[in-house]
Amino acid sequence: MRNHSLRPLTPPDWLVRSLKPQPAPIPWAAVTRAAIAMSLPLAIGTAAGKPAYGALASMGALSGVIGDTADAYRMRILNIAVPQLFGALGVTLGALAFGHGWAAVGAVTLVALVSGMMSTIGAVASVSGLLLLLNCVIGAGLPLPGEWWLAPALMTGGGLLVLALALLAWPLRSGVPERDAVAATYRSVAALLEAAGTGDGDDEAYDKARADVTASLNKAYDLVLARRARDHGRSPDLVRLIAELNAITPVVEAAPAAHQYDEKLPPELAAAMRKLADAVARGERGTRGDRGERPARAAYLDLGLPDELPQPHGAAARAVHHALRHAADTLADPDPLTVIHAEDRLGRPAALRVRARRATRNVVLSGASWRYGLRLALCIGIAQCLVSLIDVPRSYWVALTITFVLKPDFGSVFSRAVLRALGTAAGLVVAAAVLSSVERGWWDVTVVLVLATLIPALTPRGYGYQTAAITPVILLLSDVLNHQGFGLVVPRLVDSLIGCAIALIAGYLLWPESWHTRIGDRLADAVSDTARYVECAFGDDPEATAPAARARMRRRLYRDLSDIRTEFQRALTEPPPTGARAAAWWPLVVAVERIVDATTAARVRVRHGAPAPGAGEVAEVSRQLRELAEGLREVEVLVPVPADFTGPEESVLAPLRQEVGAARAVASPRG
Repeated sequence: MRNHSLRPLTPPDWLVRSLKPQPAPIPWAAVTRAAIAMSLPLAIGTAAGKPAYGALASMGALSGVIGDTADAYRMRILNIAVPQLFGALGVTLGALAFGHGWAAVGAVTLVALVSGMMSTIGAVASVSGLLLLLNCVIGAGLPLPGEWWLAPALMTGGGLLVLALALLAWPLRSGVPERDAVAATYRSVAALLEAAGTGDGDDEAYDKARADVTASLNKAYDLVLARRARDHGRSPDLVRLIAELNAITPVVEAAPAAHQYDEKLPPELAAAMRKLADAVARGERGTRGDRGERPARAAYLDLGLPDELPQPHGAAARAVHHALRHAADTLADPDPLTVIHAEDRLGRPAALRVRARRATRNVVLSGASWRYGLRLALCIGIAQCLVSLIDVPRSYWVALTITFVLKPDFGSVFSRAVLRALGTAAGLVVAAAVLSSVERGWWDVTVVLVLATLIPALTPRGYGYQTAAITPVILLLSDVLNHQGFGLVVPRLVDSLIGCAIALIAGYLLWPESWHTRIGDRLADAVSDTARYVECAFGDDPEATAPAARARMRRRLYRDLSDIRTEFQRALTEPPPTGARAAAWWPLVVAVERIVDATTAARVRVRHGAPAPGAGEVAEVSRQLRELAEGLREVEVLVPVPADFTGPEESVLAPLRQEVGAARAVASPRG
């Protein structure tokens, strides 16, 4: 008789999700930069008879490689150069505290508090805080060669070498990353038109295409506006890119109407959008005639479309058709200021700078930033006390492990601790083979040259893969400084396990907020914003209902929902019950996205001739959404509450009411 009680051992779902490599192309340019920047300093140091100096510069280059993630050249300056300054400060503070016993423990703990609080400001500040703490730990745990200023100078020089290599192509490719991002957005919109215009109501394909459009728009706007903030709005090329991004807003708004009403779109529309994407990628622009007229018709005919869509195409197809004409006109216009939205004119860079200053100021007053900082400081303090009381060889590795695992803005602490342990074990296998078989000297340069290529290649795959790539490089460079050879391997594994254990206990289990997701509160805010979006789309206030105001609000809503999707994916990597609670929120996340789509679709139909809804009908939908938002905030379990609508069935808001009713019928445990 077969014994059904014996089941094959399988890893839990959260671990499978964490270990699954993310699909990503190999960044060959970054791979080349990493190989040169990390091996060249070590080669120079070896040739000069000072390999330890070269190893320090290579360590600085490693931090530059980790931060070399931006597409735009100006962003690379911030992402690499600014963190290097904080890294130099960190290694200086650590070197000054080296050998001072409990004073060193207090100094490193204080730096950990500052590092944790910095992580809430933004991406550049987060990497800066990371290097501040990492280099402080290294300086406080390793005897560094030379005068006190030499190690900061060498490590900063290594990082700046990465920056110099990254900027070599700037004179030839200035503006290309931003233009490519806008072109990629146009192509994602073409894919959305194909998914929305099949006429078969395929929600899964449409939802994926819409999420891709949101991510692409976010990236393009971030790149273009960030560069424009530093150019003070005077660059006509950047103004044109913003105009081209704004020009596809009507297309993005028309797609939900086609999907909502299962309206089949002509394939020529998506093909025309791809032609526009190719024109953006090539940097083509129009020219005015002798009289200064805009060559709108000529640009539009280049798309291969008729002037008007023939019957029986419906309102959604006509809306897309009209929107494509507008986008083509924008690309053909040599003066994009004639079509750019008012909110994206020259005042936007000043607003960005004001928001940056406000974010920095709020860190001091934010409870979340203090909690993050205190959590990181507690774990680093415990690690420093432990290695001060117990003889742990090269104890700095414990604090380094905690720093990587517990960086609060890097995702799930639990999954990062597990992946850190697994990645370190995998990296130590490689390190053991290298340290036991490769002679010190010039062979170190060759090994670093090879291993450095794996860091940018594996980093996009996931945190565990990045750890496996970084570990052997750090161990090899540490061996150049300390000459411990194969004896480094086992202590590093023990130190990593100790650091992961401290992070899990003191940085995860002791903090009740770690056991809950933030999806519910953020989703409640999104529902409230959706209620305002409904009022904006159909209200009476001319300023609030202007196309630019609606587009701005819709972009913000989809960006917030995209962030909620990211938070949802992060929560799924948590162990039970957190992951299970997060999974229960997914139907409501999708429901809110469809509510926004239904609102946009209704607005498109009104713009193309459908009767506008009455004020009472709009107020009723808005009230139902606000009640849903309050329910998400106030109860542990959202009890289904049937929606009580009284609007006419033939109203343009009928599909929207249906989506709101479906959202209110979802019961989700609050994480």
